[in-house]
Parts: sequence; C-alpha cells; structure tokens
Amino acid sequence: MSTLRFTLVTDGPTDAVLLHPLRWLLINNGVVRPIETAWADLRQLPNPPTRLEDKIAAAFDLYPCDLIFIHRDAEKEPRSSRIDQIQRAIKLVSADLFKDRPYACVVPVRMTEAWLLFDEAKIRLAAGNPAGTISLALPASQKIEGLPNPKETLHKLLQDATELPLRRLKRFSPAQAFYRLAELIDDFGPLRQLPAFVALENELQRVIRDAGWGEPS
Repeated sequence: MSTLRFTLVTDGPTDAVLLHPLRWLLINNGVVRPIETAWADLRQLPNPPTRLEDKIAAAFDLYPCDLIFIHRDAEKEPRSSRIDQIQRAIKLVSADLFKDRPYACVVPVRMTEAWLLFDEAKIRLAAGNPAGTISLALPASQKIEGLPNPKETLHKLLQDATELPLRRLKRFSPAQAFYRLAELIDDFGPLRQLPAFVALENELQRVIRDAGWGEPS
C-alpha cells in the first residue's frame, strides 16, 4: 500500500504541532494508507521566503507530497479573510504544482493554541503532574474561538497543572509542555464543536473523496 505524504506550511515554527490533528483528521475520515507527515521548515534557507506564495513554492521543492496544508492563524481577522489570502497565494504559485495535488486551508481561530485547550487529563500529563488535583479552569468548548489570547490561556493552564511552588515553577517551560501536549492528545474529536475545525474537516472530506483516498465501501 502506497504512503500518503502531506506537507504543512505554517505561519511559524510552533504551528508545526498542527501535524497531529491533521493526521488524526485524515485517519478519522477514512484514509487507511500509511501517512507520512512533514512540516515545511524553511528557516535554514539562505533567503527564507516571507511571502506566502513563495513559502508554498519552496515547500513543494523541499518536501514533495501528495497533499499540502496551508496554515494561517485568524488572529484578529475573520477566518474568511485568511482563506482568501491563502487562495490568492495559491493562484500566484505555478498551476502545474496543483494539477494533481490538492490543498487544504488550516485556519484556527484565533491561533493554534486554541485547538489544544480541551483535554484536561493530557494537559496535566504534559505538565508532568498527571495525578494533580488542582482545579483547572478550562474554557467551555463553545467559547474557545472567542478567547482573546489562547496561547496565554494554555500556558497558564499548563503552569497551574504542575502544582509547583513558585521557585520551582520558574524552571518549568510552558513552551516545551505545549509541544508535548500536542503529541499526547490522541482524540481531537471534541474540536468538532468549533466552526473553524468543522470547516477544515468538511474541506478535507471533499479532498479525500475526490482523490480516492478513502476506505473502499
């Protein structure tokens, strides 16, 4: 059975954690082929591209794939504006690159950290304190996309979950725990309550169907 290779182009390096929910989405929407993932790390190039269309073109050259995911955080912009930006960039890239290779837009609202704010047990485990008992104020799922700063919220939850005294807490790295959390989560189903995640899944279902990657009926 041939391998399905996908490449992720992101705003920044921390967004590489999106590889985990994207792989989960493919598997949970019927892809049975082995999946090989790659984050397009373009930072070491002599002249790292800054324009989105140049990032996409460079990713194709350095990370050959069957499917490319293009990420932009919504931040303070409507999700639709980020989708328009991605689609404009796609049009500026050589049409030959997309002749037999689909793409999907990945636009968390407001930022990637919002998609890791739902699994209390895994947050405690990523914080190194799985048996912790302190109450963690996780936001309600339907309110996650409305948080003004999901990164700050997640880092505070990870710090609280350690239950460490202040002196030892200073040596704790929320950034490292953030990467660990993304690796630990094995079920991103709760994100199906978020409109941005549902939109991504709907788009990906179409891609899988059109490419014939789904499990035979």
